[in-house]
Amino acid sequence: MLVQEIGDTIKKRRKQLRITQPNLAELAEVSPNTIYKLERGQANPTIEIIGKIADVLGMELTIQIKGRK
Repeated sequence: MLVQEIGDTIKKRRKQLRITQPNLAELAEVSPNTIYKLERGQANPTIEIIGKIADVLGMELTIQIKGRK
């Protein structure tokens, strides 16, 4: 999944739950700038940060590793 797709998914879920960016940042214990950049596809977040945000939003983080053909 591309960074922009991750950001779009987080933004959509955040809005469904009616959580502001600053509130999400506080709940996930990340900076508001991280949420801002992530939702715009401008960040390269770690799995730990994505996991924290997914936790707050009630989302499940799954990782799929594809092999080369």
